[in-house]
Amino acid sequence: MTTRLKDGTISRKYYSNVAHYTQSVDHSFSGVTCIAHITDTSGTSHFRLAASQPHWQQAMKEEIDALTVQGTWFLVPPSPNRNIVGSKWIYKVKKNPDGSVSRYKARLVAQGSSQEQGLDYDETFSPVVRHTTVRLVLAFATANHWELHQLDVKNAFLHGDLQEEVYMK
Repeated sequence: MTTRLKDGTISRKYYSNVAHYTQSVDHSFSGVTCIAHITDTSGTSHFRLAASQPHWQQAMKEEIDALTVQGTWFLVPPSPNRNIVGSKWIYKVKKNPDGSVSRYKARLVAQGSSQEQGLDYDETFSPVVRHTTVRLVLAFATANHWELHQLDVKNAFLHGDLQEEVYMK
């Protein structure tokens, strides 16, 4: 297979201006590169820490309430002949454009890596938008001078129906 780099259609890119970010840099690498320094420590990844803070307690309560209202699950005793999927809390701080805290978001997620295909699920589907679609909408909005607004749908994933029975602890 002949790549565009090998046949000369594109040339290797040299990034000499990134040396101040790292101790040792190979200046001959090519491709898309992103060097970022992210120091957002406002969130947490530990349940014990989050459970001791009132704003995270409220976020977890909102999540449990939403799951209960939607009838997402039924509390049942564990079945010995079924795979029981683990769960964990994911915490994220949503911020306003000025950097102030908009809200604390807690999500209870299933640890799907313990599921077995054919037993716990048959297919996977993730309803996410493609980058090309977002760019197309932005291009239309720009060309037509449309006003854009952002919408955050709480618990959007709860509106889908599962055909399989999944047991989660």
